[in-house]
Amino acid sequence: MIGEPKRDVRLRVLDARRAMSDEQRSEQDLRLCDITAAWLDARPDADRLTLAAYAPIPHEPGGPELPAILATHAARLLLPVWRPDNDLDWAEFDGDLLAAGSRPREPGTARLGPHAIEGADVVIVPALAVDRFGMRLGRGGGSYDRALARLGAGSVALALLYAGEMLVEPVPSDTHDQRVHAVIDVDGVHWLAPV
Repeated sequence: MIGEPKRDVRLRVLDARRAMSDEQRSEQDLRLCDITAAWLDARPDADRLTLAAYAPIPHEPGGPELPAILATHAARLLLPVWRPDNDLDWAEFDGDLLAAGSRPREPGTARLGPHAIEGADVVIVPALAVDRFGMRLGRGGGSYDRALARLGAGSVALALLYAGEMLVEPVPSDTHDQRVHAVIDVDGVHWLAPV
C-alpha cells in the first residue's frame, strides 16, 4: 500500500465493507458498540461526559443504533449536521434523527455551531482506515478534519473501524489531515497518538 493514492485505499476499504454479509457487519457493529460503551463507562468523568460522535451511514462502523447506544453512556451527545460549505455544525441528540437527503441522519434540535465540538471530552469519528501513527483516512470531503482541528486541549479523538482497517503501513495523507488518538475495533481500544 505504500505510495498507494487515497482514492485507491478508499475504494479497497469500501469494496471490503460492501463484501461483508449483513450478519458479519451486525456482529462487528454490536462488538464495536459494546467495547465503546465499556470504555466510556470506565472513564472517571462518565457521569458528566460530553461526547461528539456520528450517525453511521450504511456500511459504516457502529451501525444504525450507534447514537442511541452512545447517548446512554454520556451526559450529552452531539451529532454532526452538514453545512452547505461541507463543514460540520453540531446539534444535541435527543433520541430522534431526521433524514437529511443524501447526508447522514441528523438531530432536529437547535444548531450549536461548528465550534461546539471544542467542548467535547471525547470525539468518535468515522474512518475508512487509520494507521499506527493515528493518521485517519476519511471519505475525502475534509469535514471531519476541520472538526478535529477545532478540538479543545484534553479532548480525545477515536475512530471506529471494522476488522482489518487499522493499517500497519502509513495511510496516504495531506497537510490538512488530522490524526486520532485511538482506534476502537473488534479487538478493543488501540492507543496510537499521545493525548
